[in-house]
Amino acid sequence: MNERELYQQKAEAKLSEWKAELDKLKAQARQADADTRIELNRQIEAMDAQIEQGESRLRELSEASEQGWQELKQGFETAWGNLSDAFDRAVDRFRHHR
Repeated sequence: MNERELYQQKAEAKLSEWKAELDKLKAQARQADADTRIELNRQIEAMDAQIEQGESRLRELSEASEQGWQELKQGFETAWGNLSDAFDRAVDRFRHHR
C-alpha cells in the first residue's frame, strides 16, 4: 500500500469514527427535553455539515492525479486539522449542554 492509500484509509477511518460518535449523540438528543433537543439538533446539523466537508475534501484527494495529490496534501492536512478541531469542539459543547 502506498502513502496515498494509507493516507486515504486513515482519513476514512476518522470519518467513520466521527459518524459513529454523531450517531451516539443523535440518540442522546432524542432523550433530551424539547428545548434542549432543539439546541442539540442545531449542533448535530453543524457536525453533519463538518462530516460532509471532510468527505468532500477526501473525494478531492482521491480524484486528484498523483502530482495533484502531492500538491493538495499539505492544504488537506491543514483543512483536515481544522475540521477535526471543530468537530471535537462541537462534541464537547454537545456533552456540556446535556
